[in-house]
Amino acid sequence: MTEYLEFARQLADAAAAAAMPHFRTRLDVENKEQGAYDPVTIADRAAERAMRELIRARYPEHGIVGEEEGVHRGSSPYHWVLDPVDGTRSFICGLPLWGTLIALNDGTRPVVGAMYQPFTREFFAGAPDGAWLNGEPLRTRPCASLASARVMTTAPEILRVPAQRAAWDALAADAQLVRFGADCYAYCMLAAGHIDAVVEAGLKPFDIQALMPIIEGAGGIVTSWDGGDAQQGGTVLACGDRALHAQLVERLRHAA
Repeated sequence: MTEYLEFARQLADAAAAAAMPHFRTRLDVENKEQGAYDPVTIADRAAERAMRELIRARYPEHGIVGEEEGVHRGSSPYHWVLDPVDGTRSFICGLPLWGTLIALNDGTRPVVGAMYQPFTREFFAGAPDGAWLNGEPLRTRPCASLASARVMTTAPEILRVPAQRAAWDALAADAQLVRFGADCYAYCMLAAGHIDAVVEAGLKPFDIQALMPIIEGAGGIVTSWDGGDAQQGGTVLACGDRALHAQLVERLRHAA
């Protein structure tokens, strides 16, 4: 996995070089979704394009799944899953709570994951043998009860199904602390042991696959709300402590 982790860092640097000149500038923003707000900017598109070019040059047999340019099928089961700017809303507001997400999926599950926040210069990486922040090992913190847990979601508004919103509201009422708005950064704070759970819905594969090896490598767990495979997105539950995860699955599974 070392070769792939090193390449993920190269991809992250290329994406940063493309996106950072646009951060905290007065840039044009387009909306990709009718009836809702799904912003995209030149930074998203340029960053993904830069990563795709490097992948095609280095691993032409690998596939690519990207948020902005869709699916390129390769001859190998290995494929890269890219979100060039996860947290575009934070990006356009000038908040450093966004990041570039890079996963390598072996055809079964993501085996390498990286999140790079170039403004803070934090490179989170995960693989089967561990997880690291700028080369230093990461570890989730013990937290076996919801009453002691710090819980995050990007925003309650993403829970559009009434049963999901009700399940979140009940869970949030019993948590020690609830915070919003960090997108991928929340998952990395979980891996670093600063929060205990992230609860979200409506995710796509490129929103979560890069974060799974980071959290799992740090000792945590990522599943759907009913305890199933989360790599295709949908409802996602990430916890640093498996005992807490089991409790939250029991509370959320009916709304998955």
